[in-house]
Amino acid sequence: MTIAVAAAAVATATTSGVSQAGTVNAATPVQNIKWGECDKDVGDGLPLPEGMQCGTLKVPLDYQKPQGRTIDIAVSRLPSKNPEKRRGILLINPGGPSPGLGYQAVLVAAKMPQAVLDSYDLIGFDPRGMGRSTPVKCDLTEEQQLFGNIPPYARNTADVAKRAEQSQQIAEQCAASDTAWMLPYVSAKNTARDLDSIRTALGEQKASYLGASWGTYLGAVYATMFPERTDRVVLDSNLGPAGWDYESQRLWSQGVDDRFPDFAKYVAANYREYGLGRTAAQVKAKYLQLAARLDRTPVKGPDVVWDGVLFRLITFAYSYAATQQPALAGVFKALEANQPPPPLPASENAKATAAGADNLISARYYMICNDSHWPTSLQSYQRNVAIDRIRHPLFGAAGANVNPCAYWPKPVEEPVRIGDNGPSNVLMVQNLRDPATPLAGAEQLRKALGDRARMVTADQGGHGVYLLNKNQCANTAATSFLLTGRLPERDYHCSADAAPR
Repeated sequence: MTIAVAAAAVATATTSGVSQAGTVNAATPVQNIKWGECDKDVGDGLPLPEGMQCGTLKVPLDYQKPQGRTIDIAVSRLPSKNPEKRRGILLINPGGPSPGLGYQAVLVAAKMPQAVLDSYDLIGFDPRGMGRSTPVKCDLTEEQQLFGNIPPYARNTADVAKRAEQSQQIAEQCAASDTAWMLPYVSAKNTARDLDSIRTALGEQKASYLGASWGTYLGAVYATMFPERTDRVVLDSNLGPAGWDYESQRLWSQGVDDRFPDFAKYVAANYREYGLGRTAAQVKAKYLQLAARLDRTPVKGPDVVWDGVLFRLITFAYSYAATQQPALAGVFKALEANQPPPPLPASENAKATAAGADNLISARYYMICNDSHWPTSLQSYQRNVAIDRIRHPLFGAAGANVNPCAYWPKPVEEPVRIGDNGPSNVLMVQNLRDPATPLAGAEQLRKALGDRARMVTADQGGHGVYLLNKNQCANTAATSFLLTGRLPERDYHCSADAAPR
């Protein structure tokens, strides 16, 4: 899942949910998409690929009332330029949950193989409630937007109680906002129905899918609800089978534990530049000392106060990619010298947040809080924070902390239960040391999907596998499946290669 910080009463979807999904879609009026030129800023600073088009699809707000109120879904298309090789459509989602209307620009910039671009029309979209789709908001203040959707590191029970008060206030604002009429209907379940509406509008019998991070949960939901309408499904950097729920949030702590040694090795190997330790163990010890010192005595910068909460959060945010390691090491070095760090390079997600922080952060709460059941007891959060602070001192007291989902209205539909009913057409790719969607969660999803899926793991760190970390073995697995549809006979592992760690 990307982050928004400076870096940023009906049937369940079991077998009955599948038939329900088909019935609902059959009763939904078929809409057409009128294609036109995309706004230039759709690509978040990246050039839009030649021939890319954008349009809008109207879908039911409530799929149980298909003739009722509608909302807009912003859709984009990068058509195949090779009719002889074109297979169909590839629905794409970058995770987050975040807007994905311009995701084609990211994939093309990351050198998606031409054979894949020839085989599919790449179909991007902004999930309901986000971006250029009918947007939602919670009227968040700047302070409420500060750490995005990531709970702050809690040093004690009082910090958890304070965060609980803030979370309850945000939940109440969301329920009272001008867009609260959408609140019960922004969910992965309805977003999957939107995907099937897009497929129908494009006149396709089936749709393939490529999703990353939170997009793996959306893809798993779509493949569960519409198993006979999914063609080839690639899930990259996988959440557990319940999506972004409290248990997956707590797994961030394990993810940071898995990933931090890569950063510590980099810093130790560059001791002359950073002076933070000659071994990875010394770097970790220095990190824990510095975080504790910043808890007591923050460093004031021109625009922000660097306390232990922000330091730990930036460490999490900047562990996504090897290219972020120098910037993070620079933060570490400056704060160790009691100096404010230089400005950090803005991440793609940070740019999106700056442009529409209230919508992005609010829509994420709408989505994830409707998708699962969260604990409601303050004492349970305080207990879990105390446990994880000891078990996972790097980030445990953040991952276990409370968020507004604890105070959310009861969802109108039960979340989808991911299962193994359907064709064997899901390929999962996963890094061993992913801070945001750790291997432990991916293994849970792999078990839930059963014989529907195979999983390819890569001996590398960071968030994102396909096209991002340049592991040739893992990239070849995903590309080959998209082109041939043949799953490996069994799960397998890719060793580290020349990719950055």
